[in-house]
Amino acid sequence: MGPVELLHMSVFSQSFSPCGRFLAAGNNYGEIALFSLSAALSPDASPLNQKPVLTFTAHEGPVFSLLSTDSQLLSAGNGEISCWSWNELTKKNVKPLWTKRPNYRSSLEIPEINSMAINPRDNSLVVGGGDNNIHILDLEHGVFKSVLQGHTDYIHCVSVREREGEILSGGEDGAVRIWDCRTNRTAHCIEVYKYEMCARPQFGKWISCLTTDSDWMLCGGGPSLSLWHLRSLSPTSVFPLRGCQRQAAFYQDMILAVGDGAFVSHCLLGGEVKSRIPCTPPSLNTLQLNTNSSEHRVLTVGGGSSHIDVFTNVSYKAFSLSF
Repeated sequence: MGPVELLHMSVFSQSFSPCGRFLAAGNNYGEIALFSLSAALSPDASPLNQKPVLTFTAHEGPVFSLLSTDSQLLSAGNGEISCWSWNELTKKNVKPLWTKRPNYRSSLEIPEINSMAINPRDNSLVVGGGDNNIHILDLEHGVFKSVLQGHTDYIHCVSVREREGEILSGGEDGAVRIWDCRTNRTAHCIEVYKYEMCARPQFGKWISCLTTDSDWMLCGGGPSLSLWHLRSLSPTSVFPLRGCQRQAAFYQDMILAVGDGAFVSHCLLGGEVKSRIPCTPPSLNTLQLNTNSSEHRVLTVGGGSSHIDVFTNVSYKAFSLSF
């Protein structure tokens, strides 16, 4: 890859291997890079250990979403999902186990797939993207079994509440929809931008990030990042962060968020911003916490750069991996 491509690289997605020793990252050129965290974190690591052990082209367009199951890596690009064996990838074998496309209404549109989540309840993959619909893939039988219709514009993010049997989705139409998995119907629809404490008309109404933790939901985008109690369906805290947030995560008794700006924001649940930790990329798309391995427990952050920052404790950037 030439210097011009490197200059214009963006990292859109990340996923840790089931064993927690590897990180997969996807970029805007359709490439997936595999990094060895165990090598990069070892006391005698060299700069070479911060480069990928493997880079391969997975999709024609950007790799918008990556997700790991207990043995496989799922990658999503324009209109298609591919499945790779982690075991084979670590041996540098890059043949997909399968590639599937949701049943789109028209064969002309190839909507991007922005977000994926596993529903462990029925071993299905929840897929949200550019055709305004959520497609449910039965992973056991390899077939798309249902479509959830209701959003009027494309979907940016999906999340699963396994215990409640609910799927949550947020999109360009400004709505967070809560779906009942049993009926595939919308149980609730929250138009976040209509709540005065969250609204930021100057940024628009779209929801670009959404995550859940038992009875709580974080969502943001055009509207401010806000914390919602899902039983009362009301916002309890609003975080005064600049610009649009693209990903947020619950971490211990804090919230971590990234978006416009070269930093990770650490917020307290009550709404105050505790600290902002500087990062290498000028703006950020993705943050991931490695909970799969106690010895490689890191936070990794990527965005508008070929560099992925690695935090060995969430307040300290140790080094950067790079494509």
